[in-house]
Amino acid sequence: MSFRQMITKYFGNHAETSESHWDPDLQTHYFKTTKEKGLQAVEDFFKRSDSCEVVAQSKEHGEISVNYTGGRKAFIIATVIMVKPYRTAIDFSVTTESIMPFDFGFSHNLIPKLYSQLKKELTFLETSMTKNADIYN
Repeated sequence: MSFRQMITKYFGNHAETSESHWDPDLQTHYFKTTKEKGLQAVEDFFKRSDSCEVVAQSKEHGEISVNYTGGRKAFIIATVIMVKPYRTAIDFSVTTESIMPFDFGFSHNLIPKLYSQLKKELTFLETSMTKNADIYN
């Protein structure tokens, strides 16, 4: 982890996953499911959680917005995109609500916890398609 990445991780209040993120925990996760079933699994997970309140949902865009109140308050957006049949990407964007402009890594650490819970409900495939791009092309 470079100095800039460390500053971003601990002295920011926002974290999100991406295909080629420098942190393997924050790389896009792929699951063996359809968009509809993946979206339903994410929605059910948030509705079962005592610390989450689903604010909005867009099935057309594959997004769910959630207010998180576990310890610190945060706003989570989950995005579900089917990239191939039975190959669905799930990404998270987390912004911590705080009077300070940083959260000491809370938003960064919340995403792996969300992924670990989803892995219990959905069949996990891998974290990045770019490392295996030659297989899928």
